Amino acid sequence: MAQQPSSSANFQLIEKAHEDSVQTAFDRSEAIKPCPFGEYGTCCKICALGPCRIPPKQAESLRGICGADVNTIAARNFARMIAAGTAAHSDHGREVARTLIATAGGEFTGYEIPETPQAEYKLRLVAGVYGIPTENKSFTELAAEIGEHALAEFGQQEGELAFIKRAPAKRQAIWRELGIIPRGIDREVVELLHRTGMGTDQDYQNIMLQAARCALADGWGGSMITTELQDILFGTPKPVRGKVNLGVLKEDEINLVVHGHEPILSEMIVLAAQDPSLIELAKSKGAKGINLAGICCTANETLVRHGVPVAGCYSQQELAIVTGAVDAMVVDVQCIMQGLSSVAQCYHTDLITTSPKTKLPGGIHIELDEHQPLETAKEIVRHTIENFPNRGKVVIPDEVTDAVVGFSHESINYMLGGSFRASYSPLNQNIINGRILGVAGVVGCDRPYVREESVHSALVKELIANNVLVVQTGCSALGCAKEGLMTPEAAFEFAGKELAEVCEAVGIPPVLHSGACVDNSRILIALTEMVREGGLGDDISELPAAGCCPDWIHEKALAIGHYFVASGVYTVFGPSLQTTGAEAFSDFIYSGITETMQGSWAYAPTPGEMAGLMIDHINRRRKALGLEAQQERVLFDMAMRREIEV
Repeated sequence: MAQQPSSSANFQLIEKAHEDSVQTAFDRSEAIKPCPFGEYGTCCKICALGPCRIPPKQAESLRGICGADVNTIAARNFARMIAAGTAAHSDHGREVARTLIATAGGEFTGYEIPETPQAEYKLRLVAGVYGIPTENKSFTELAAEIGEHALAEFGQQEGELAFIKRAPAKRQAIWRELGIIPRGIDREVVELLHRTGMGTDQDYQNIMLQAARCALADGWGGSMITTELQDILFGTPKPVRGKVNLGVLKEDEINLVVHGHEPILSEMIVLAAQDPSLIELAKSKGAKGINLAGICCTANETLVRHGVPVAGCYSQQELAIVTGAVDAMVVDVQCIMQGLSSVAQCYHTDLITTSPKTKLPGGIHIELDEHQPLETAKEIVRHTIENFPNRGKVVIPDEVTDAVVGFSHESINYMLGGSFRASYSPLNQNIINGRILGVAGVVGCDRPYVREESVHSALVKELIANNVLVVQTGCSALGCAKEGLMTPEAAFEFAGKELAEVCEAVGIPPVLHSGACVDNSRILIALTEMVREGGLGDDISELPAAGCCPDWIHEKALAIGHYFVASGVYTVFGPSLQTTGAEAFSDFIYSGITETMQGSWAYAPTPGEMAGLMIDHINRRRKALGLEAQQERVLFDMAMRREIEV
């Protein structure tokens, strides 16, 4: 029996998979155990002298053939994962920049630069960061210039990335003193790979400085570019109600599931699924309509912008097919299990790949035509409809949960102050007066052999019960949405009294869904806005704030973790960081790095211990700011209101 499925929906479908003689990730996780050397971070395979594997008990006496000790080996492994994670996020951003330029120039049809106040705000904001004059320019002219500036930053060789200017001045000064401000996105990835090759950088502290520079090129570069340019193209998310879990699939409709990370095609599929002629085609095949759902971060993208229901997280991608109800699963890039191919072949599901960067054995490849993306989307929807009559037995769990999502930085700002007084002042003031203890960013992945409710949601419940406001992205957000933590009503069931009162007054859940994993850049901007608002210190490191990744899979998680650390955030990870076999290196990232970055990594094995570390850190920051005592709530009379400066 597969180990600890994360919900009764998962359990039901794992049982069905066994009955159908279908193997899933839950079964494979039982058969495959982690390599102990890799788990400790002491396996080096970057050259042909080895691989060299150093048992932790022999770490002091044994070295690799080239002479590398365990600390160099662990640092190189760690840094190379950061480079790979940065490359993944940044390649995503590159494609979005190309799409924006081509759309503005009329080369790509189907996309458009919306002429709305929301789009104008974002265009002028980003243009200002790049120093682009906005007078007497159309939306498309501005978008084209922004896209060109953004695309140039990927190959830029000297200077500084533009979005670095958005960080607090004190944080920028720290980066400049350390010499780690990214010059160009691709350059930092290449240099980190070069430094960590055999015979180059062999000082683990120096390796981690370049790793920080590379990670910052993700957080304040590639990821932030991705988020801002997607907002220009597709709209900035604002609160919307959606549904999450496998129960969103429908037995009497065409089920098309989008999966991956890049919304360039999925945005078009959203439009195509509403095409009257395709809906009529679906009905002619015996279906009542077309049901679009998502998996993983493509799901997050379509959820926060359109309220498209989410079938599940990373670990549920195969189980969605096991229902027998998915007529096609359309994938782009990242976090796509090769196991999908074999599972799909056991049912009627067509697995459709759409990117030249991702092809799977047994899949059908319908490549995105960038010049006519809506036509590609319609072809995919049409193909999916034609597959509907081939369905066999269908078993759809009835588990589905409501969630209110779409809390971008802009929507949080608006909800706190409205159109004319949009400000983080209410948040800061409620932290100062003790109604909110602090804020936490909780992000990450979900593994098949770890129960989601035992890590992500258990941690988040502990935090909000202690009046910590939580912001989430990625599969971590979806896990908590499935547990019912993302509705305003959740504040009264799970949050501390004071946080619940604030949530009721503002009209927000105690856990805010901000988007896909690439949208962690929204959290960086939110933290920066808290600093700018005043009253909570002059740098991100001084805020009563902490970050946590309770569970992780992809190298992107380490890139995210390190750019938060380099930005001054105390960042707790759940599973091992694969460094435990290198004592000096582990001590450095868990404590020594604080001396230079004012942020640090931390580790805890259980959600309760993770929450404890985060709350203790938040309390230390409150004490440093002189905010130990909770202030009594003050009800302002009219005279007091008139004295407030506007």
